[in-house]
Amino acid sequence: MRKTALIVATLATFTASHSFAADLPGKGITVQPVMSTIAEETFQTLIVSRALEKLGYTVNKPDEVDYNVGYTSIASGDATFTAVNWQPLHDDMYSAAGGDQKLYREGVYVTGAAQGYLIDKKTAEKYHITNIDQLKDPKIAKLFDSNGDGKADLTGCTPGWGCETVISHQVQAYGLSNTVEANMGNYSAMVADVLARYKQGKPVLYYTWTPYWLSDVLKPGRDVVWLQVPFSSLPGAQSKVDTKLPNGANYGFPVNVMRIVANKAWAEKNPAAAKLFAEMKLPLTDINAENAAMRNGQNSEAAINAHVDGWIKAHQAQFNQWIQDAEAAAKS
Repeated sequence: MRKTALIVATLATFTASHSFAADLPGKGITVQPVMSTIAEETFQTLIVSRALEKLGYTVNKPDEVDYNVGYTSIASGDATFTAVNWQPLHDDMYSAAGGDQKLYREGVYVTGAAQGYLIDKKTAEKYHITNIDQLKDPKIAKLFDSNGDGKADLTGCTPGWGCETVISHQVQAYGLSNTVEANMGNYSAMVADVLARYKQGKPVLYYTWTPYWLSDVLKPGRDVVWLQVPFSSLPGAQSKVDTKLPNGANYGFPVNVMRIVANKAWAEKNPAAAKLFAEMKLPLTDINAENAAMRNGQNSEAAINAHVDGWIKAHQAQFNQWIQDAEAAAKS
């Protein structure tokens, strides 16, 4: 009798779990994330992937592509989502891929993403440099000359990221073309050179953003300082954006938010995922901390996955709420 009861109970448990699995809104649906070639974007991408997996979706590893390719791939349905849409920095690329007609973008995933130009604190204090406009002076510009051509060498960013367009525009707008050379290329390689020069006690001039590990190594206020700009000036869709902060300071870039962007038609067919994308939030400080861990050697696939698992465990109640709300959206 006991054996029969045990078999019945086991069958009931199996049936319930099997039924639950079958009820998951993402069952049988494969998702393709995309991100840029910046390895530090893996963390925030995989947190979204994990949440989708909890909803039953089969989620592939992220494809690494240029941002503009990512948006067009999502718009065409060749990819499903990206967790690294910078707004307003990527507004032109977003619009070129079809904008709100082709893409789904609700909610804000990360807030407080700053960008701008920095120089080493020692040079800033010695020569009283606070504004990039001062680089019009050939004597000031020459301090940052690393190749002997007399111009300041400004470390820009990788072509295709969107920042290179802004930097090139601003060099022209601020009348710096004769004294400043904005160098674009492999950002990781260029930043390695910035760090090497800094360690040698040489002046450095570079563009960066947060969240990124560099500002954990060269800390603004301690090692380097942000430069202000003489006035707001941005290209394309951002042309009317005022970058002046409430305190009157102007660093040339608006504080960005990062949003999850998905294929619009897919999102409409998958209300659970759409709700998830709209609701998820990730503190910028947590990305900074994870990126710093990557910088310190914890950058293998296994290590990054462990960071993701650790973050979810530390925020389990919030994570579970996202899943519950997403499941409810699928049933409504």
